[in-house]
Amino acid sequence: MNITFQNLRRIKHALPTGSVSRIATDLNVNEQTVRNYFGARKFQDGQIVDAHVQPGPDGGFVVLQDTRILEAAKQIINSQFDS
Repeated sequence: MNITFQNLRRIKHALPTGSVSRIATDLNVNEQTVRNYFGARKFQDGQIVDAHVQPGPDGGFVVLQDTRILEAAKQIINSQFDS
């Protein structure tokens, strides 16, 4: 899946407090791995999960091989509107 870096960051910023921890717990990954997925660069405490950044407009394009974190984030955001 391809997404602009800017759109990926918008999704991260739309998450309610505690979502990074919730996603990490649900997917059994380190919290820093979730942060790195959304653009953080602290790799000693977590990995980046199957993502590659290509230069371009809006911060470049991120090619995501594993979309589980993105889908979990979208589900959390959508659940805010269902309540």
